[in-house]
Amino acid sequence: MACYYFPDYHTGDARITKMKGADWSEWKLVKEAIPRYEGHQQPKVPLWGYGDEKDPRVMAQKIAAASSAGITSFIFDWYYYNDGPFLNRCLDEGFLRAKNRNKIHFSLMWANHDWLELHPATRGKKQDMLFPGIVTPATFEKIGDLLIKKYFSQPNYWKINGEPYFSVYDLQNFVASFGSVEATKAAMNRLRAKARKAGLKGVHWNLVTWGQPVLPSEKVPRNTSELIKLLGFDSATSYVWIHHVPLNSAQCDYNDIRDQYLKFWDKAKAEYSVPYYPNVSMGWDSSPRCNVHDQWGNWGYPFTNFIVNNTPENFKKALEITKKRLLAVPGGPRIITINCWNEWTEGSYLEPDTVHGMAYLNAVKWCIKN
Repeated sequence: MACYYFPDYHTGDARITKMKGADWSEWKLVKEAIPRYEGHQQPKVPLWGYGDEKDPRVMAQKIAAASSAGITSFIFDWYYYNDGPFLNRCLDEGFLRAKNRNKIHFSLMWANHDWLELHPATRGKKQDMLFPGIVTPATFEKIGDLLIKKYFSQPNYWKINGEPYFSVYDLQNFVASFGSVEATKAAMNRLRAKARKAGLKGVHWNLVTWGQPVLPSEKVPRNTSELIKLLGFDSATSYVWIHHVPLNSAQCDYNDIRDQYLKFWDKAKAEYSVPYYPNVSMGWDSSPRCNVHDQWGNWGYPFTNFIVNNTPENFKKALEITKKRLLAVPGGPRIITINCWNEWTEGSYLEPDTVHGMAYLNAVKWCIKN
């Protein structure tokens, strides 16, 4: 069980401070969210309070709960642009300095998507491009050196067959950074070689695949299956169900979205040349990222339709189905990715709130044991 972690719940990030002030974090949007339809449960209130995740003591509480539930690894959404890192204090100061950090593994998903101004987004207002996801080849060489020195070498970095797991979110931006498929593959192989030179077995390259854009600037690659093979990725997975399933009504039932995602999983297993690690998403509600003064509608992210009926029981059932399907394939993958530990402003989180308490984490624990 590898759970994504979105690191925008701490203060003092240099870029955020410049834009919004030193005390801003995405908790502000969580606190200010409002109901958008009858029965809509907003704002969400975290049971543990609005903790600053760069504090090792705050992170230690998260590690204890996640590891007790059977979560094997946090997959941190990791940002690095041409001018350096972003939102890294959560990992560097919180997680890596937590006293109990060795109770859980960690790994990185390079969130190499464009960062737009949508915190919050105003309907009809152009979302400014703040940090482009395409980097130069020289920047990627710096990234590779940093990965090996600071992260891959950590004793609790998650490895598959001895190789550090490193995931790429945006395939289009990744290839565009190098200008060609051939140059991209060469860069991937250089990082593998650097890792071996540093005493590691190599790098396990994972690709996050998707067919439905979510963020406004996302463009779907038409030949994902071919690129997985040409570039030499070792595995593939997904970030969230709605990357594969459109939300065609204002309120989409969780179980219906689950069943549609399972059909995509069948397709991925048939088409991809590498193991595919299935995803289980807890929900979807991106309304906290919308200006509270704007009329609601399905205008485009973050003004999107909702997933409803994502009860702890239905989440547990999704985990159970996914686990059974994995175990039914002898010698197949035994990895599930979960969205998400703390996507509070996208309505997909395992952290306890004041309504459900620890129920979603208990669902994970039940799935591990049964």
